[in-house]
Amino acid sequence: MSIAKKIAHKAEAMKGGAKKTTGRTTGSRRLQAEGRGGQIKGNIKQAGAKIKDAFKH
Repeated sequence: MSIAKKIAHKAEAMKGGAKKTTGRTTGSRRLQAEGRGGQIKGNIKQAGAKIKDAFKH
């Protein structure tokens, strides 16, 4: 997996975390849910990349 993709997955998880925190701060349940979804999506992509790299070596 390329470094650029790893960085993109991490950025997606961080962006989701920021959205979730913003939603919690403002009281927006919709924004909180979107953030949680983005964070989970990024974390799953990171886990998939780790598994792929483990079998690659």
